[in-house]
Amino acid sequence: MIHKKAALAVAALPLLATACSMQGTQPASIAALGEMDRCSAVSGTLFGAREAQGRWVAADANAALPAYCEVTGTLSPAAGSNIGVVYRLPANWNGKLLGIGGGGWAGNVTLMGAAEGLKKGYATLQTDAGHSGTSVWDLSWTSNPEAVTDFQYRAIHEMTVAGKQLARAYYGRPQDRSYFQGCSTGGRMALMEAQRFPGDYEAIISAAPVYSLQVQTSAVLRNNTFAQPGAGFSKAQLQLVNDAVLKACDAQDGVTDDVIPNPRTCNWKPAELQCRPGQSGQCLSSAQVNALETLYRGIRTPDGEWAMFPLSMGGELGWPLFIGTEGTGQDATGGGGLTSLTPLILGQPTFDFSRLNPDTDVPRIRSSEFARAYEAVSPDLSAFFGRGGKLILWHGENDPGPSPVGTIDYANKVARAVGTRADQSLRTFMLPGVEHCRGGPGADMVDTIDAVDRWIETGQAPDVLIATKADSAMKRLVCRYPQVARYRGSGDQNDPQNWTCVANQNGA
Repeated sequence: MIHKKAALAVAALPLLATACSMQGTQPASIAALGEMDRCSAVSGTLFGAREAQGRWVAADANAALPAYCEVTGTLSPAAGSNIGVVYRLPANWNGKLLGIGGGGWAGNVTLMGAAEGLKKGYATLQTDAGHSGTSVWDLSWTSNPEAVTDFQYRAIHEMTVAGKQLARAYYGRPQDRSYFQGCSTGGRMALMEAQRFPGDYEAIISAAPVYSLQVQTSAVLRNNTFAQPGAGFSKAQLQLVNDAVLKACDAQDGVTDDVIPNPRTCNWKPAELQCRPGQSGQCLSSAQVNALETLYRGIRTPDGEWAMFPLSMGGELGWPLFIGTEGTGQDATGGGGLTSLTPLILGQPTFDFSRLNPDTDVPRIRSSEFARAYEAVSPDLSAFFGRGGKLILWHGENDPGPSPVGTIDYANKVARAVGTRADQSLRTFMLPGVEHCRGGPGADMVDTIDAVDRWIETGQAPDVLIATKADSAMKRLVCRYPQVARYRGSGDQNDPQNWTCVANQNGA
């Protein structure tokens, strides 16, 4: 008769053999433990991190947040690389992962950034993008070459690989789906994932993407345009311009709501406000008129690329957020951070950006080694689309930072690069009256997470979105570019059913 302890040992041998054969191929699972015990049992060995720990967070009814395990740790794929990661694993997991991008020159590990996904049951993946600083305009960390590489493209990918490994160990099974969303810098990160790491996500949302250094050169050249003698604007003068533009073009979509449906089809001329001889007040100088014409038109480099993206008519009141409109030649962002990158993009310690030449300096900046790794400009998404990947691009028409023209240009380049596959895998939306990621007079809230989830699960691509505005009754239909929404002429203008999608004027 076999002793009881011996029998148990014999029975355990197959399990031990299985565990040994799996060692090194996948992390051990802690899924059998209770929620709080499972969270406290999290260690770096589960997902290849150091300084890892789990902390159980109770549900917050006031914030409508579920209970979740917050896991923090540091990933070091190379000596000198320190990628901080935060994973939030909800008790009511929907089986899907949501990666989240950063903003400015920083990552994003905040609960605010994860909240939308958590409320929907997603396990969220976040990173500091390779440096712990949270100031979006601080670039002191660029003295570390590995931190630069992390921010350029490596941190999001490493966060994603480790996050999938952690989720599998924590929940005892792999995810069903994985999506990524980001705006601004996060939008660049989103495109970088689609271009460099097409297997990381099934669907990607890229909003207002700062995908090239054209955004930063645009900021500098805009500052320089306003800094020309007599070309600066007071707040009252920006209001004067905005009033005139809205009077000319606001009603293009059938309603008057301080929103221009497509600024590129507005034919208002700044010269209409130029002061006549002897006139003063409520008019503009010739220098101001010239500045507006340049800003609305944009500036090209000799090869036809943008050195300065155009600014949108109707968005004038939001310009001071990113631009030195008063004429000092400087703004709070340092030209979107470009002035702090001088050694990396120009190979010299200092540079007078007030003399930035669009014909020579901008091509030089964009051909730098830094730019080649940082810019997410490749339109060839055939690898991502080929495995069923879906991409939603969206941009606010009033954005004073990255221009909606840049996002439209990229979408058009993708369509040319991949042909008919773009119609199956890409959707582009322009949000009228919306500034950078949020804000402005337009309806600025769209549920793109649910949109890509339905697309993946049903195969039905979204041709319209519904946009709302916090603390407002505004609700609008947003049409797939290049169509625009137009009011039918009767009924509640805040009911999307009373709007229809029509062809864009001039196809712009």
